[in-house]
Amino acid sequence: MGSNFIYSNREHKFIIKEWLDFPKIINLRRFRDFLNIDDVDQILDQALKACKDVMAPTNDDGDTIKTVFKNGRVTVPPSYHEAYKFMRENGWGATNKDVEDESALPETLYGAVHEFMAASNTALTMFFSMCSGIGSVIKSFGSREQIDLYTPKMFSGVWGATMCLTETSGGSDVGDLLTKAYPTDNPSIYKIKGTKCFISGGDHDLTENIIHLVLARVEGAAPGTKGLSLFIVPRIRVNSDGSLGEFNDVTTVGIEHKMGMNGSPTAVLSFGDENDCYGTLIGDPPDERGFGQGMAQMFKMINTARVDTGHGALAVAAIAYNNSVEYTKQRIQGRSIKNPKAGRVPIIQHADVRRMLLSQKATLEAMRAMIFKAYYFIDLINYSDEPSDVHDAKRQIEVITPLIKAYCSDQAWNLVAEAIQVYGGYGYSEEYPIARQARDSKIFSIWEGTNFIQSMDLVTRKWKLENGQLFRDWFEELAAFIEDNRNNARFMREFQILSQALEEYQNLQVTVENYYDQNIELVPFYSTRILRVTAELYSGCLLMQQALIAQDKLDAGSTDNSFYQGKVQSARFYVRNVVPDVMATIKVIAEGDTSAIDIPEEAF
Repeated sequence: MGSNFIYSNREHKFIIKEWLDFPKIINLRRFRDFLNIDDVDQILDQALKACKDVMAPTNDDGDTIKTVFKNGRVTVPPSYHEAYKFMRENGWGATNKDVEDESALPETLYGAVHEFMAASNTALTMFFSMCSGIGSVIKSFGSREQIDLYTPKMFSGVWGATMCLTETSGGSDVGDLLTKAYPTDNPSIYKIKGTKCFISGGDHDLTENIIHLVLARVEGAAPGTKGLSLFIVPRIRVNSDGSLGEFNDVTTVGIEHKMGMNGSPTAVLSFGDENDCYGTLIGDPPDERGFGQGMAQMFKMINTARVDTGHGALAVAAIAYNNSVEYTKQRIQGRSIKNPKAGRVPIIQHADVRRMLLSQKATLEAMRAMIFKAYYFIDLINYSDEPSDVHDAKRQIEVITPLIKAYCSDQAWNLVAEAIQVYGGYGYSEEYPIARQARDSKIFSIWEGTNFIQSMDLVTRKWKLENGQLFRDWFEELAAFIEDNRNNARFMREFQILSQALEEYQNLQVTVENYYDQNIELVPFYSTRILRVTAELYSGCLLMQQALIAQDKLDAGSTDNSFYQGKVQSARFYVRNVVPDVMATIKVIAEGDTSAIDIPEEAF
């Protein structure tokens, strides 16, 4: 139901105005002349209103009318057109991701806008995200001619965009891709031939053209990922003056029938069925070793998309939480265990319901804290003139990107399940809003590299960057924060738990290093759990940073008591109920159990 868009921006205002050092961002040369801290409330209020009034009412249509494949083309629900047009024309769309657009908001601020959009209609928001992501890749690696020809209409949303990576022969294992690029008389133009699947926004009628970025292997290039290159392949060819030309032999074979996200078409595309599909190479052709630049270029988008994927998961789960809270205040059932003779009560007064609600609230705030830290670092990377700030921010992003993508998308599924449980039987019914959130949320743990891939990136790469110094520096920042606050009288128990988790995590790293020598299979066997406890430790520290600020506000006599008390109790709950999982899981990992490895395949 579109009416299930229940959302607040109070938490976002706290993050931007009270927790993060946002004045540092708006005082950067890029923003100082047109943005100040007093603008934050107005921007967030306007964005939330636009999402409530324009985006959210289209959400039902995406789930009921869905996208339709007929006569070789895909159409989206009619209501999407007006909403898409309104959002892009009013500055809420992809233009905010254009680093050269002087009116673009900082990522820290636009991140909140993006969250409201994703919460109001995740499927429709995908179209904006693809435009900005592909536009950013072309802007980073394309020639001046390519940038001028393609990116203005992509960032403005006049043209759509996709990333064409996955094939039936190679999804996560990118090196097995079979799509080929054949040289022509023009050294920058190649004939493209192959089939791609699971292409988000691969075909639709929202825009007049769709620009595909296609990962392909130039004929004769090296095998595996090293031989891949990236090509701009428009659905309709673009003339040198920017006008549209002929059809470029990009055929839609069909769309996937998915469990959720039904308003976002996921297409199977065939390139060059008539041997008439042409693409423009981004960057240089493969070198004398046959090595292309495609993978490095593609990761420009994928790393940002991984943060946005974790954020999309948060937005879907937050809608489920907000609805479940509203339901518990209205649903009268059962009696208080303390005073059963007093009559029936709203279920929010029952202890287990309160546990489920606070578990959702605390974990959502943990996820949001990680995500907005990332957006803050992205702003420094993109716009700071201080080399040390850029360097430090890049190192932080390296560590926390896999945590955001995997932890947030895994937890979203669990949190929506809790929201369903709060509703009881009504939660399992499609007439109520939470069932859709369950169906929509699952894709986030699969998109942009499965969460196992994120965990292996953390353990086998991020731990070892700069000979391990990068991760040690990141870890020592957490240690310093805990040490500085361990004697805080109001939060002594919380910092004791964090200190213990920190100590156990150091033992974990030693254990995993031993597994490299003793039984290498135990590294991937435990990697997803290692990522989870890393995120829990980090999140616990971030929430305690926020709790310290909230407690100071309460001590100063703030009139917004409910909000700040909520921040304090969320942090307490998370540290006392979730962070102990760090210690428990590390004990399991230290056991080195090999039963899943040893069991014969026939026994499954």
